[in-house]
Amino acid sequence: MMDRRTVVILVLACLAAFGGWWLQDRWLNPLLPAQPVAPAGVQTLAIGDPVGAYRLPDPDGQVTALAKWHGKILLLNFWATWCQPCRREMPMLAEFQRKHAADGLQVVGIAMDQPQSARAFLEHLPIGYPILIGIDADPVPTTVFGDSAGLLPFSVLVGRDGRILATKLGPLDPQLLDEWLQRASSTPP
Repeated sequence: MMDRRTVVILVLACLAAFGGWWLQDRWLNPLLPAQPVAPAGVQTLAIGDPVGAYRLPDPDGQVTALAKWHGKILLLNFWATWCQPCRREMPMLAEFQRKHAADGLQVVGIAMDQPQSARAFLEHLPIGYPILIGIDADPVPTTVFGDSAGLLPFSVLVGRDGRILATKLGPLDPQLLDEWLQRASSTPP
């Protein structure tokens, strides 16, 4: 049986260990690093900016302008085959697209991968939303849309009026997707 002094020491040691973990997690090891400044001469888009007629090829080389989906709520999701969080969120995005297509939602994946890698990957994971290829674009599309570090996954919500409503670096979750859809649905076209 432990005496009172031993119990107090154990409790204080546990609190100190937890406090050290919390400080290290919050201050010394942030979840997402700060975005570096975009390269000179590269104009980046921000919340409220129109995406305009930004164009990228699909895996077969057909160039598509994002303006194709003007009037829809557009969710751009930058991903790569080597990115595990990207791969995990793709089935959720496919379900979200299927569930909300009638609400005017269009998910578009932008692969930061070679076309052949994206095609091979999508043969094993059919997702049901369009994929464009961003790896060879100049300037790099992630930078243009505000992710100057090029970290993945990175998502951009575009309203029906073609303006950026929100961005998210890191994996999406169903709650955030629902919030984004609600926000975009309440924004006039």
